[in-house]
Amino acid sequence: MPLFKIVVSLVVTMFISAVITPFVRRLAFVLGAVDKPNARRVNTKPMPTMGGLAIFLAFTFATFVLLRPQFNTHMLFSLFGAEAVVIITGMIDDIKELTPKQKMLGLIIAALVVYFLAGVRMTEVNLGFIHFELGWLSLPITLLWIVGITNAVNLIDGLDGLATGVSIISLSTMGIIGFFFLTTAEVGTPIMIFTLVAALIGFLPHNFHPAKIFLGDTGSLFIGFMLSVLSLQGLKNVTFISLIIPIIALGVPITDTLFAIIRRLLNRVPITQADKHHLHHRLMQMGLTHRQTVLVIYGIELIFSMIALLYPLSSVLGNILLTVGVVFGLELFVELIGLLGPNRTPMLYLIKHTVRKLSREGELVQNKTDDKQSKH
Repeated sequence: MPLFKIVVSLVVTMFISAVITPFVRRLAFVLGAVDKPNARRVNTKPMPTMGGLAIFLAFTFATFVLLRPQFNTHMLFSLFGAEAVVIITGMIDDIKELTPKQKMLGLIIAALVVYFLAGVRMTEVNLGFIHFELGWLSLPITLLWIVGITNAVNLIDGLDGLATGVSIISLSTMGIIGFFFLTTAEVGTPIMIFTLVAALIGFLPHNFHPAKIFLGDTGSLFIGFMLSVLSLQGLKNVTFISLIIPIIALGVPITDTLFAIIRRLLNRVPITQADKHHLHHRLMQMGLTHRQTVLVIYGIELIFSMIALLYPLSSVLGNILLTVGVVFGLELFVELIGLLGPNRTPMLYLIKHTVRKLSREGELVQNKTDDKQSKH
């Protein structure tokens, strides 16, 4: 299919998503998929959820009708079956509210469909000095990746337009890398990624603050699931680059989820227990408005994306230095905003202690110099 037709199809997908979202909003009210204000919510009035249904419908129409020649038939139908399981799970949760175990069951079923029917899985690790077949570990590692990324996106869906915008940035990054660095035979993956991006862009105006409709679990689970599956397309044979790029590109949701787990373990509470100490909560507690918080997190995600784009262009040493820099900068940022708590800042303590020590040593040297000069 010519590039012009692909671009036109993406624009049409964007338009379809934007047009059907108001109808999905009305449907949400009819079905009772409404998010009511409570202690954990930032909305002050009942809001329709289930917005992810509009994204799913636009994406499905585009992949099965507008861009059908670009995709393998077996892969497309297998993936659709998994998507349907996730969408149904999310819709039920938005209407009746499922338990964490019930949602997890839905995700695992969808992941198994992807693994056995679509054949999307990690099979081999090749890090240069380490090279081995995953064998029976392929299934649990693939399931862990899918469930982990899906839940990461689900956790950051706490403000208007936050999960939608962050997903647009991370997906666009993976799509650009996939288009320029994957082989021609795999070009269907970046096209599918950009199709999902188009559907998300069409939905964003309805979801950005002040939102008219929320993603709901229908949307956050679907987006997270697709992010995990599409990133897996480059992880069949795991290399350092193929592993690190999606992790960095998904920097915001992965960071927020990782430190939420660490925080809850340190506080000795269940890791599934909700709290108001996520990244967006901390930024708002520091005085940022709703919209400012979302835009700041967009900026953070853009930084992650720029770093991810550097990996395929850098040498081995450059990649190592980039990774060390990201880890150092991330830890410093997390401690500065108190994501783990006000008293859990080991790096800041070390920096302050080192600065004080150097200052004292400098003062001693200066005093000795002054004493010598006074004697002369």
